[in-house]
Amino acid sequence: MDQATLPSETEIGRVALTVADLPPTVDFYRDVVGLQVLDSDDDRTILGAGGQELLILNRRPDAPARGSAGTGLYHVAFRVPSRAALGDALKRIESEWTLSGASDHGVSEALYLSDPAGNGVEIYRDFPRAPWQETPSGHVEMVTEPLDTQSVAAAATGEQSMPARSDIGHVHLEVSSVETARSFYANALGLRVRAAYDGAVFLAAGDYHHHIGANVWQGRSRPHAGQGLAWFEIRFPDEATLAATRKRLRQSGYAVSETDTGLTVRDGDDIELRLRA
Repeated sequence: MDQATLPSETEIGRVALTVADLPPTVDFYRDVVGLQVLDSDDDRTILGAGGQELLILNRRPDAPARGSAGTGLYHVAFRVPSRAALGDALKRIESEWTLSGASDHGVSEALYLSDPAGNGVEIYRDFPRAPWQETPSGHVEMVTEPLDTQSVAAAATGEQSMPARSDIGHVHLEVSSVETARSFYANALGLRVRAAYDGAVFLAAGDYHHHIGANVWQGRSRPHAGQGLAWFEIRFPDEATLAATRKRLRQSGYAVSETDTGLTVRDGDDIELRLRA
């Protein structure tokens, strides 16, 4: 079994994206995803649910396109607390956008789409944890089966916004190497490997199915830069965990910077993480 280092209370915080054109991207995350605009000016918009910041959109029209070889974001996954909320999201997508996929993963039900800038988006809800299947090695069994979207749509209530208990459940990255990702996110950062197959690794704190996914399905090889994922945040339950993580990252050879709110570090593909308690 992979040794869990980070406590189970660890969670994904905010995600920041760099976009060339702000208004259509804001419209998408407000009207389709269902986030609320919490603050906005010409160059930045902060969106969230229930008053909690989840997504930051930064306008940089001069930022180069990510390119087909660039590592970065596969999708940001917004987690809703109920099937009714997932049904409401599906109804908004069907009315305002295009659904690109829908899957039953055994641990969750998920809808997939892309924002106007091409960033991948997942909206999902977890099944209760008791039925999740564990392997003898301590991994969680996840599948990809067709989702009964008619049943999901039937649960909708007509709500146009994500409910207050929504959050970002996980971030899925496109990386240059599964081994490089595992070295950083498991060995140095301290997440637990929960599944590994088909050119991908899924890692979590505690017994969650995954907080981080990393895949090599598109054969991307260049360090992350330009439009797309600017950074994402991991929140720890206390300062002791933050301090222990800082020590472990530095001992593993990663450059860690101190900030007013926590730490900043870059993974093996130059993807920025912000760590805070």
